[in-house]
Amino acid sequence: MANTLVPFLEKTVSPDQNELTSAQQFLEQAAATNFPEYVRTLSEVLATVGHSSVARMASGLQLKNLLTSKDSAMKGQYQQRWLMLADDIRAYVKKNVLGALGTETTRPSSAAQCVAYIAVTELSQNQWPEVISYLVNNVTQGSAVPNGELMKEASLEAIGYICADIEPEILMTQSNHILTAIVHGMKRDEPSNKVRLAATNALLNSLEFTKSNFDNEQERHYIMQVVCEATQCEDTNVKVAALQCLVKIMSLYYQHMEFYMKHALFAITMDAMRSDVDEVALQGIEFWSNVCDEEVDLAIELSEAQELGRPPQRTSRFYAKGGLQFLVPLLLEALTKQELVDDDDDWNPCKAAGVCLMLFTNCCEDAIIPHVIPFVQTNIKHENWRFRDAAVMAFGCIMEGPDPTSMKPLAEDALPTLISLMSDENVVVRDTTAWALGRICEVVSDAALTASHLPPLLTALVAALQAEPRVAANACWALSSLAEAAYETSLENRVDDSKDPDTYLLSSFFRPIVEKLLATTDRADGGQANLRPAAYEALMEMIKNSPRDCYETVQHTTLVILERLRTVLVMENHANGGDRTQYNELQSSLCATLQIVLRKVSPQDAPKISDAVMNALLQMLSGPGGRSGGVQEDALMAISTLTEVMGEGFIKYMDSFQPFLITGLQNVSESAVCSAAVGVSGDICRSLGNKALPYCDDIMTLLLQNLGNANVQRSVKPQILSVLGDVALAIGPEFKKYLEVVLQTLMQASQAQVDRTDYEMVDYLCELREGVLEAYTGIIQGLRGDAACSVNPGGAVTPDLTLIESHLPYMAQFLCEVARDTDKSDGNIAAAAGLVGDLLVGYGAKIMPLMDNDVINEVLTLGRRSKTNKTKMLATWATKELRKLKNHTSAAASW
Repeated sequence: MANTLVPFLEKTVSPDQNELTSAQQFLEQAAATNFPEYVRTLSEVLATVGHSSVARMASGLQLKNLLTSKDSAMKGQYQQRWLMLADDIRAYVKKNVLGALGTETTRPSSAAQCVAYIAVTELSQNQWPEVISYLVNNVTQGSAVPNGELMKEASLEAIGYICADIEPEILMTQSNHILTAIVHGMKRDEPSNKVRLAATNALLNSLEFTKSNFDNEQERHYIMQVVCEATQCEDTNVKVAALQCLVKIMSLYYQHMEFYMKHALFAITMDAMRSDVDEVALQGIEFWSNVCDEEVDLAIELSEAQELGRPPQRTSRFYAKGGLQFLVPLLLEALTKQELVDDDDDWNPCKAAGVCLMLFTNCCEDAIIPHVIPFVQTNIKHENWRFRDAAVMAFGCIMEGPDPTSMKPLAEDALPTLISLMSDENVVVRDTTAWALGRICEVVSDAALTASHLPPLLTALVAALQAEPRVAANACWALSSLAEAAYETSLENRVDDSKDPDTYLLSSFFRPIVEKLLATTDRADGGQANLRPAAYEALMEMIKNSPRDCYETVQHTTLVILERLRTVLVMENHANGGDRTQYNELQSSLCATLQIVLRKVSPQDAPKISDAVMNALLQMLSGPGGRSGGVQEDALMAISTLTEVMGEGFIKYMDSFQPFLITGLQNVSESAVCSAAVGVSGDICRSLGNKALPYCDDIMTLLLQNLGNANVQRSVKPQILSVLGDVALAIGPEFKKYLEVVLQTLMQASQAQVDRTDYEMVDYLCELREGVLEAYTGIIQGLRGDAACSVNPGGAVTPDLTLIESHLPYMAQFLCEVARDTDKSDGNIAAAAGLVGDLLVGYGAKIMPLMDNDVINEVLTLGRRSKTNKTKMLATWATKELRKLKNHTSAAASW
């Protein structure tokens, strides 16, 4: 079969599309017809030196693609398929791919990739343990065999691929062997830079599971010596890879770096930052960005430890603060090397320096100011645009981190100059200035919200909305920040507790700004520099943060948005594929804006526009765009907002909307759509109350089906559990028909366990438990009938509540399990406190034996100390109910 396969493999790189397609179809057919034989033959082609290099490379690529995938689910299926092959087939393939190492003339080695992905699969099943020793021997003994350099390079590549893709704990026991090979290949006396590069890349991928080696001082010294020597290699690729190792080592082993920082790392990274080679300079800058990240984390750990009255597990060495005077000048110099034409995808030292300067500012706070401000003052009016731009960028970078009281006078002094630079002859300077103004508006807004600065600032920003897209987009962001800051200021200064303030500092400018933003969203070049979404975002922020005296403009904007939505829906019906994508994006922006304006519409005015809004949204869902997940999600979220605004009045739309809601709940392949439909279901129940009853059978059926459906994305399920509580609360005693199946479902969900070493899974468990607790709360409140009133402590339990009395011991057990969990979230504490309070209110003295214990009391104490108002309020309320019942019980006993 090999001779039959070779011509088709060679055609997989053909420039002729027809040849390429037919070759791929043939190979896919061969794999489908007899997979074991196909895999076997591919390995033969790869191992046969007599075949062309193209055929060998293509066979390796085809084999590799049958062993792994970027999609984790597909990757698992491929690994299982490999393990199900007969032992003799697998042994034959492994022999061939190992034999191919060092025999290829193309790089990177296809054989190395095949060896690696077979090893990743088998090592995780405790199979093929000898592969690591084989690869290590190839490296350490490679010089003594023909093609020794190629053999060492390919074997090191294989080690690197394995380390990059395998779970670190699987190779912990072999870390010494792996490091032996890597260090052997990295040594200064290794004659081949290609071998040194392969070895250095392998080290980069293996650093996670070399903790024991870094904990050993002698081994650590040797590793660091080899890495530092590699940073001095004349070959740029080796130098860059070695610097990448240092960047990662600093993150993983910060606590061990003091000796090396003093004797080598500071000098090495400073030299790298000065390099004229961008790739080298980038790694030098990245090293110090990582240092800042680590030291910010360490400062947070110290603060948390102090709050708990214990010493921190790790301490900062304050490398960033100590290096400020040497490092900041290098970063400022890098800021002057910007490109005239900015490519968003092009990461260069200038951009990296800006990010690094912001990280230094967050890390060192006020200490950075004297190292940057002189540069700003010297260069902000420089005749060379690069220096003007660098000065503005530097000033924007240090806004966040220092005490706002330190930055406010500096910002006030700088604003006139910055406003004048919005008219600079150079577009890069104007763009950076608009960004820096946005930073001031966001971080030290008090400096901008003054009678002397605000009018010229707004004039400049509004004028910039007609500038180049990149400048206009930053002006939009600045206006967003300014609107939010002005609104927050007015809230702080209001005399009553009404929802919106009567007026604010932007009131007299509000209508013209909104009109200019609406015009900006319609710009022909709005697709560039993310301008159109930025303009809609600014428009939304203006509307969201608007006082009462701007309500007329809000009303007008609502009508404009509705009219635009209607126009887009008409145009979409005549659109082709490419245009339809643009229309879908526009519909998303209009829907998001519609949500914001609906929240601002008064209860009296909402019914006047609700028919038009709902008709447009239903048209969206039923039109060509409704087949797009994004459009469905946006429309459903807008309908969610409409239910909140309309309350019980939404009932008139339910018959028309129900089919689309069911479609959304059934759309399990698009989790965002399904999640939005689940959210609307909860909103409908909260808005309609018992009027939602006719629609609950369909909603409950689909919610319960989705909970049991393995294809529903994990993140949707906690939300479903919470909505079960919304349904129960809405329909009260009518929920009895769902009660038994729901209680069993909640019991199953509450028993979920996850890998505690996986932070994402721990977060998911917290969300799941919060959903269970909220569902229980909704059921109890719904069956009780009047959620607002506490029963007489000694009084009888509502008849419907007796239906779940048999589940109370389990609820109490679950509450205690959540309370004892050291990983519980603030949301868990709030939901637990709420359920405790509702159980006490619903069952009175009857529930006391289950609730009055140290575990429950401790979680309520935690809740009362929470920084979150909701958690504190619920915990305080539950504690009062508990004390009330205890006092009643004591009084009854004494009586």
